[in-house]
Amino acid sequence: MAKLYFYYSAMNAGKTTSLLQSEYNYRERGMETLLFIPIFDDRFEKGYIASRIGLKAQAVPFDTDFNFYRFVEEKLKEPGNRIKCVLVDEAHFLTKDHVGQLSDISDFLNLPVLTYGLRTDFLGEPFEGSKYLLAHAEELSEIKTICHCGRKATMNARIDEKGAMVDAGEQVEIGGNDRYVSLCHRHFKQKIIA
Repeated sequence: MAKLYFYYSAMNAGKTTSLLQSEYNYRERGMETLLFIPIFDDRFEKGYIASRIGLKAQAVPFDTDFNFYRFVEEKLKEPGNRIKCVLVDEAHFLTKDHVGQLSDISDFLNLPVLTYGLRTDFLGEPFEGSKYLLAHAEELSEIKTICHCGRKATMNARIDEKGAMVDAGEQVEIGGNDRYVSLCHRHFKQKIIA
């Protein structure tokens, strides 16, 4: 039975690496997958999911108007398709409608849907996609990482060019280790980066 899965964590926990490993496992067994990434995430190369350790795979870029259900339904009609799984990176950028479409893919097209993303933004507020994935995913799984103190990191601190914690700005700002640090809840509240 297919399900909607949400794998979440703080920044730098290996979500993308885990997604790419899952995708590889399907391909190794002769099954095709469909990978998706937000259109504006072009840190590495547009239309590619890439991990910090060097793994990468081609993905379909999506925007707010994208319809996952229609796209997957059409792909399944193509002759000879062997699609067995849908994987979404940066799933916190999904909309409420996207989450509904992904849920429909698992329910009505009988494909597992594996989504990977953050739970909260740099202010500790939920992303729209994460909020609805936490509410509607049938399987939730936390991928753990650690704070500089060794405790479990659950928060994402945005930092400026000088390494100081930022507490204002747009919710969406694409970046990596140069812009974000994973912290435990206590150090996030105390604004202690290292």
